[in-house]
Amino acid sequence: MIESIHTDDAPFVRFPDGTEPPLSQAIRVGDLVFTSGQGPLDPVTYEIPDDFGAQVRQVLHNLVAVAVASGSRKDLIIKCTCYLADKQDFATFNRVYREFFADCSAMPARTTVVAQLVREGVRVEIDGVAALDRDSSLPRI
Repeated sequence: MIESIHTDDAPFVRFPDGTEPPLSQAIRVGDLVFTSGQGPLDPVTYEIPDDFGAQVRQVLHNLVAVAVASGSRKDLIIKCTCYLADKQDFATFNRVYREFFADCSAMPARTTVVAQLVREGVRVEIDGVAALDRDSSLPRI
């Protein structure tokens, strides 16, 4: 069974005309969670930080929020695909990413690519795959 996940703890951006995009924040299937790409939009203020390091931290917090809403945890994120708008930001990205996951027993597997990102001002986006938390109170599907 496939379950669509939605949380207000991470932004779900609508198009300028107010319509919703054709996607789920995450899909839960079996023991895995697959997240959509998370951007640096703050879920409360709907602002994008100017500083690249702050964008990376916000993206990672949004990614974890979606994983948690799906029945996972930060330390159960097993794979990230990371998109950077500028190759020059790679060293800063690695530093912030390493700091963010430093308290986990293993770093997620990762692919990082440089790509033209869709939203103006967004310099980083990350999607992920996470394992479900077997101790979670969420119902198993």
